[in-house]
Amino acid sequence: MNDYKKLILLLFTSMIVLSACHNDKKSNDDSTKKIIAKGLYSFGPEIKSFTDCEERREYWVADSAKTLELAYNNLGFEKPYTPVYIEVECKLVKSDTTTVTGDYDSTMVVTKLLKISKQIPEGPCSQ
Repeated sequence: MNDYKKLILLLFTSMIVLSACHNDKKSNDDSTKKIIAKGLYSFGPEIKSFTDCEERREYWVADSAKTLELAYNNLGFEKPYTPVYIEVECKLVKSDTTTVTGDYDSTMVVTKLLKISKQIPEGPCSQ
């Protein structure tokens, strides 16, 4: 009978651990959901910012793909911080409040550059 109780306890403990692992994975999947963002991007020595055209929210930008900053520089601006229109695949994460990114609600982590243009389209982005 003692072995039976140990077996039940072991099975119960295993179910709890597996359940906790499953719930952690689900919350991680939700936080890494990729979105397509369209808006204005400004880049310079101190600021990398994105303003969403529809919601007018501003985000700090982290270029994990390492293509956005290169593409911006290849446009040949004489002065930094000139806004350009971009479309990117990205995910939004909470900004670190101990750094400059703390001035922004969220950080937009760019995973793929879809479009970059000096031409800002008519509509919400041009206002």
